[in-house]
Order: sequence, then structure tokens, then C-alpha cells
Amino acid sequence: MILHTVRPVRSEEGLPRDQQLAWKMAEVAADPTPVEPEVVEMIINRVIDNAAVAVASLARRPVINARAQAVAHRTAPGATVFGLPSSTRVTPAWAAWANGVAVRELDYHDTFLAADYSHPGDNIPPVLAVAQHCGRSGNDLVRGLATAYEIQVNLVKGICLHKHKIDHIAHLGPSAAAGIGSLLGLDPAVTFQAIGQALHVTTTTRQSRKGEISSWKAYAPAFAGKMAIEAVDRALRGEGSPNPIYEGEDGVLAWMLDGPGAVYTVPLPAPGEPKRAILETYTKEHSAEYQSQALIDLARRLGPRVGDFEQVQSIVIHTSHHTHYVIGTGANDPQKLDPRASRETLDHSIMYIFAVALQDGGWHHERSYAPERAARPDTVRLWHKITTLEDPAWTRRYHATDPAEKAFGGRVVVTLADGRVLEDEIAVADAHPLGARPFARAQYIAKFRTLAEGIVAPSEQERFLAAAQQITALEPGDLGGLTVCVDPAQLGAAPGRGLF
Repeated sequence: MILHTVRPVRSEEGLPRDQQLAWKMAEVAADPTPVEPEVVEMIINRVIDNAAVAVASLARRPVINARAQAVAHRTAPGATVFGLPSSTRVTPAWAAWANGVAVRELDYHDTFLAADYSHPGDNIPPVLAVAQHCGRSGNDLVRGLATAYEIQVNLVKGICLHKHKIDHIAHLGPSAAAGIGSLLGLDPAVTFQAIGQALHVTTTTRQSRKGEISSWKAYAPAFAGKMAIEAVDRALRGEGSPNPIYEGEDGVLAWMLDGPGAVYTVPLPAPGEPKRAILETYTKEHSAEYQSQALIDLARRLGPRVGDFEQVQSIVIHTSHHTHYVIGTGANDPQKLDPRASRETLDHSIMYIFAVALQDGGWHHERSYAPERAARPDTVRLWHKITTLEDPAWTRRYHATDPAEKAFGGRVVVTLADGRVLEDEIAVADAHPLGARPFARAQYIAKFRTLAEGIVAPSEQERFLAAAQQITALEPGDLGGLTVCVDPAQLGAAPGRGLF
């Protein structure tokens, strides 16, 4: 890996194009180094994972609306939309929009956490949509996805957005643009402009994940993917972007992040070096914020030890800075303790999640968020006895670069009414590569079949799984098989009508 130093520069200093971060990312996208078999296998896993969580959300209002918007923009050859026949084709930007919302709606797919947050699987809908529309092969798709994951993971390692309350989709726009550039074999000069445009229009505030969290949480990454496709389209037509987008004196680093004195270090593969970043990412066994995954696993093994939950006096979760301040009591969001809160808000409340997982011995993507479940009096009582504290040791482990040391869990202290104290801790989720039950192909397929049950016909499930698992053998024109069609009765009724 090459460690690139990135800092703001004054306009009069000048910064040659080949020294700009966006150019260096464009060069990575253009590098023809073959994708390693291990990476191909993980890409297949994530294509299956995305489809799994998408089909489970097809009848939810945000997904219905996004799909309706997409269907109003049909074209040929076009791209497919989850839930609809593969013959129904829409423009790739709108396919990325609809499919991106479906993938993100349940907050149930892959994750990478470092200096910032990310769900790298959000790159799959836009890159796949362009691949379908442009008649590319499975190998082209794999190359594009390997690049997209590489760029996003390394941006997340090097540049913290959350510190300045910028939403993490600001790393997704550039990564999707780079992935599309790699998919299409574009000249670095074109991909460079697309990366700059995509970043410029996806630097949004983090209010989408604060306070009363709405359905925009699912739409935000879909928006970034849609913007990346449009940026590539404009760049192919010869249009430029703000330049230098990262380093300019009025650019992202100087005015949205650490300011004129900012210095960041972003790792990127050297020429000829394989793109392996996807292997550092991890998926979710539970439909909740990633930083709650390990704590759900801890709750389900701690519950039997607690016994009578009415005897709980207090529960303190000692955890990392990010967990405490984003989904814990350190966020100071009263909505995180409100039984009437939205699903999106409850998904970002470790107090609620831990209480339910403790009582139920597990987590369910629908039942655990049901309004009646959140309002259950005994759950509310337990929920409101839970607080979080930042522990420097867990913060250090959160940011550790050694995979064996890196952790996203915490230590839980339960104090009972009779004075007894129960303690337990967990470093990583059971499904994590270093966890008690690491996810492999069998677990990804099982997750797909579980979420598709009763929604996708068995024959369609098997057809999709077969196509996904032979992705590198798919010829141009065959990528339309990387979708899932369901009976229209499973798609839900449109709640209303918009402009088109």
C-alpha cells in the first residue's frame, strides 16, 4: 500500500492533477491487476447478502416509493429492480436508487468501521446497475466492485467525517464513481472528474442519523449511488468537476473537515497490487446498527444469568467513544428512550436494542422493532435503566489496526436489586471473522433463504443463488439474472402518488 498525504492547498500554490487524491483514486480504478479468487468469493457473498436484505424490505413504504419512482423511468437496455421481473428495465441511476433503498432499509448488510463508518455493500446497486445497462460481463462487475470496496474502505481508514458531522455517504459517492470507472475501463481522466463531481454533491450533514431518524437514512446511500452514476455520465460527456475537490482552499478538507491545517493519510494500493479491502469488511447477523451486533450476542448469553428482569437496578455498558456517542446515552438524544420512536431511531439506540435482546434472547428484523414491542411496559422499564459510558480501552481497540486487537463490543455491568453484580464482555460479534461463529458462504445463503422465505418462490431463490455463485462465468447480457422477482402480491400497495 502507498500512504498518500492529503492536505488543503492555496489556489496560488497550485496542485498538479497527478498529486490530487481524486486522481490517485482514479489511477487505482484503472489498474488492471486481476481480482484474487478469495476476493471474488467474498464479492459473491455480498451480492447474496444484499439480495437477502433487499427482498425482506420489498413491502416497506420507503422501498415501495423508491421502486415506484424508478419504474417511472423505464429505458432499454436499462437495469433491473429488486422484486420486479428482469424484463422490467429502468435507467441505471433510478435502478441504483430503488435497489439502494431496498438494500439499506433494514440496516442489515455489510459494514466497515475505522476512522469513520461505512456500509460498503451500498456500492453494489450502482455498479451492478451500470453493468447491466452497459452489457458488461460478470468479470467486469467483479473488477468494478473490488475497486469500489477498495476506495471506500481506504477513505474510511484515512478520513473521519463523523467528527465534523458529515454523513458517511461522502465516501460512498467517490467509491461508487471509481467502481463504475473500473467496471467500464474508463481513462483515469474521466474517472477523476466523476469522483470529484460525486464527492461534491454527496457531502451532506449527519442529521440524517441524529435525533428523530427518518426513512432518509435508507435513501441517503441510494442517493449517493445515483449521484455517482450521473457524475460518470457527465464526465463521459466531457464535463468537469470542482478541482481540486479534496485539497482546494474552499474544498472539502478546508471547510467541511479539519480546516486549512488538515493533514490526512489515505492508503491506496500500489500499481499492480491486488485490491483486497473487501476482506476487511464484515456483515451483520442482526438487523441493527453494527456497533450493536456484538452487544446483542452478549445480551442473549447474559439474559439467562439475569433471570428476573424486574430485579435489575441498573445496566451500564462500558464501550467505545463511537458507540457511546452515536447509539448510546452519550448522544443525548431523548428519542433513543422514546417508546414511540421510529424504527430508524430504535435501530440507533443501544439501550433499546440491549433491553430487547436481553429479554428475548435474540433479535428479529421485524418483531424486535414492532411498535407494540417497543411500548411493552416491562421493556420500557428495563430500557430506561440502561446507560453507556465511554471506556478509553474500548475506544483504543475500536481504532486498533491489528485485526486481533480491533473490537466493536464492550463490557456490561448489571446491578441487581439484591446487590449482586453480573459482568461480562465481548470484543466482536459472533458472525465477525474472528467471532464465535464466523459467517461463510453457508451462512450467507442461510440468511438469504431465511429472509426470502414466504416472499420469494423456492425456484426463484435457487435460480438467483446459482447465478450469483457463478458470477465470473456470466457473459455480457447475463447480469440481469442478479436480481430477484417476486409475486406482485408481495410488493405491497403504493401509499400515495408523487410527481411522476
